[in-house]
Amino acid sequence: MPPRHDRAIADVERAMVAIRRSQTRRSLGRLAPPDGGKPIDPTLFNVLDVIEDRDKPCSVSDVATALGVDQPRASRLVLRTVEEGWLDRRADPSDARRTLLALTDSGREQLERTHRFRQEIFARVMADWSDADRSEFARLITAFVTSFAQVVPEAE
Repeated sequence: MPPRHDRAIADVERAMVAIRRSQTRRSLGRLAPPDGGKPIDPTLFNVLDVIEDRDKPCSVSDVATALGVDQPRASRLVLRTVEEGWLDRRADPSDARRTLLALTDSGREQLERTHRFRQEIFARVMADWSDADRSEFARLITAFVTSFAQVVPEAE
């Protein structure tokens, strides 16, 4: 039998794989938001999330790096979000050859709606957890994500 520490690491690895699988477009698409709307494609949400997280306009290259995809894939995803009206393209004031992406009001509304939708799902999942357990889980998963980013940084 492996040492307890090794079992715990294996349990975390299995849980992370299960989370990734449960966050697929198909599985989330089966859940309709309470407002009757259609859930956003997670790949498009990820583009919006990158820009929201940076809290400033960014380039397609920034999106590609953050998502771990190549430039053509990032360009296609960005184009889809622009077509949806969720992002604006603007000339970079410091370099006219470069285009920056910024959230539109509609993009901010979509982010808020999607955050609310996902948080409602998480609340349902943890409905029978104590406040202390929810707080401890939030603390631990946040620490895990922070440490993970330090060990496995975004490609530059």
